[in-house]
Amino acid sequence: MKLVIAEKPSVGQSIASVIGANKRCDGYLEGNGYIVSWCFGHLVSLCQADAYDEKYKSWNRDDLPILPQSFKWEVTSDKKSQFKVLRTLMLRDDVDELICATDAGREGELIFRLVYNEARCNKPFKRLWISSMEDEAIREGFMNLKPGHDYDNLYDAAISRSEADWLVGINATRLFSTLYGRKLTVGRVQTPTLAMIVQRDDSIRNFVKQRYFNVHLKSGDFEAVKEKIFDEDEADRIVDKCSGADANVTSVIQTRKSVNPPKLFDLTTLQREANRYLGMTAQQTLNATQSLYEKKLVTYPRTDSRFLTEDMEDTAMSMVSLVRSMFPFGKASSGDPDVRRVLNSKKVSDHHAIIPTAEIAKAKISELPKPEQDILMLISKQLLCATGISHIFLDTEVTVMCQGEEFKAKGKTVLELGWKGIEKAYRSFIGNTDKNDDEKEPIELPEVTNGQILKGVDMRKSEHFTSPPKQFTEDSLLSSMETAGNEDFDEDTEKKGIGTPATRASMIEKIISCHYAERKGKQLIPTEEGITLIKILPEVLKSPKLTADWENSLMQIERGQKDAEGFMRSISTFTGNMINSNKEASSEAASKFASSSVKEVIGKCPRCGSSVYEGQKSFYCSNKDCKFFIVKDNKLLSSMKKKVTKTMVAALLKDGRTHVKGLYSRKKDKNFDADIVMEDTGTFVNLNLDFPDNNSNN
Repeated sequence: MKLVIAEKPSVGQSIASVIGANKRCDGYLEGNGYIVSWCFGHLVSLCQADAYDEKYKSWNRDDLPILPQSFKWEVTSDKKSQFKVLRTLMLRDDVDELICATDAGREGELIFRLVYNEARCNKPFKRLWISSMEDEAIREGFMNLKPGHDYDNLYDAAISRSEADWLVGINATRLFSTLYGRKLTVGRVQTPTLAMIVQRDDSIRNFVKQRYFNVHLKSGDFEAVKEKIFDEDEADRIVDKCSGADANVTSVIQTRKSVNPPKLFDLTTLQREANRYLGMTAQQTLNATQSLYEKKLVTYPRTDSRFLTEDMEDTAMSMVSLVRSMFPFGKASSGDPDVRRVLNSKKVSDHHAIIPTAEIAKAKISELPKPEQDILMLISKQLLCATGISHIFLDTEVTVMCQGEEFKAKGKTVLELGWKGIEKAYRSFIGNTDKNDDEKEPIELPEVTNGQILKGVDMRKSEHFTSPPKQFTEDSLLSSMETAGNEDFDEDTEKKGIGTPATRASMIEKIISCHYAERKGKQLIPTEEGITLIKILPEVLKSPKLTADWENSLMQIERGQKDAEGFMRSISTFTGNMINSNKEASSEAASKFASSSVKEVIGKCPRCGSSVYEGQKSFYCSNKDCKFFIVKDNKLLSSMKKKVTKTMVAALLKDGRTHVKGLYSRKKDKNFDADIVMEDTGTFVNLNLDFPDNNSNN
């Protein structure tokens, strides 16, 4: 009997249906010589610090660094029942072989190995490595199972990543929390990411706009411009000098240019485009794509490749044909698709790019949740664009001289819309009219010729101001995370940037859940807490070089090019040095922290999602335009001898209701318990009584 262990129940059930394990049991499926069971994500996790010594229950600067000789692991408390199922199955006498069928990547490998080790299983195991949950892909995967120990290096990298993050996270968090007298969460990926958000915000806050002028020369429908003149008197002088004068066209240069189709999606580019087109967060995109993968509708999402392997040419051809016929924007794609453009086995490591699967032909797409429909169409659009033809245009630049001053006019004439026609059709279909700077409608210039004289030109000036940098969106932040620290590595260094495609979304969510940044529309804005934290941390923890260097080392461990034990020794050394270099809070940093007026975040505003703080008379939304607030001296509660407390508001913001004990009834002259329910009218916030058990006793 062979025991197959998947990462999630839905994946396990899909595998079981293909291999014939159809008998339902408690926590597993059985049949045809197979048992199929599953984890619920991570069943086993690293123990807390106090598992090594009781003294670590208290946070003390003098107890640092915490450097376990060997790490301890434990079964997650709410998943013990499923672990017990797996352990029992692993140790069953009739089970002679295991098959690891968790997600084919670093974290999937870790999930299986930790369960295998915690159960003290020593039976042989093999590895199922697939990039699609389609039935045929599963069958082919089972025909080509790999020896489990072929992936020992992947496991070494995974457990090194987990233990290294524990070391730095636990020690740095305790160090700076004890130094500054408040809970401060620090991490090797989280902190440099937050630093990027804070630095961008700082650039915007300190930006000093400059006024400048453009001078426009016009003759009929033709207009040329002399740009960015920072002296208004100089702009006026040019206008006066050239008004009514003749101008000479000294140059007309036309250049035929082309824009090649984009590549297919890896996870990061999918998350970026979903944020740009659909306003989805990186985590929402990952969740939707993972669900589509488990429903067999797209290929494996946690990939960093944007190509397909060369043996997938027929698959790519058939998928292009299918997508063209299924989606309205597919009609914009015609002719023979250039699938060879997206084939490159050398640029595919563990998994190829994300594309739809043939299962979409049988799926009821309209019945999918809206985010999954949106992501499926976005992935399908990208397949059509990537295999489309180049966008070709004629770029025209005209130079005009007038009274010794040079003016320029630029125009663009589209010769072949190509893949941009598909993108335009898709954007129209989803109702998205936002364009990037390079997507603006082309300007076609009136016909002018070299040497032409423009008689009696009209002149005017226009006033403008330089623009500050833009706040990060998840699109632009993911892009910056992907390239952060590149300048610190050689060109041939493969793994650069902060985090991995699979972890970047969770890091953004963690920063927000810690109240170090918040979303305002698509923008990511640092909170005062986040700004203060970055001010007090040493540069080594804020620099993207640290995490980029780690990610490169982990990749080398995966490939057997670097020793995991040596890597962990370097992390321990780094941690010890960090503790020794920060023995006390500097007076400058302490004063910055004390003067930053850090406020405790009570919860998230139900109207706009911004942070809610406690004021002297009310709890209020930090977004001044929102106007959401709950007064402390609420009339209803005051009549029952209660005031609105921070604990009440936290529950109201989270659940919309809170249970309150000891309310006073004047009518019956006794105390009673009830729920307080929040009613937001959009203008005011009312608090009402509710008795869940329908036994009013007031």
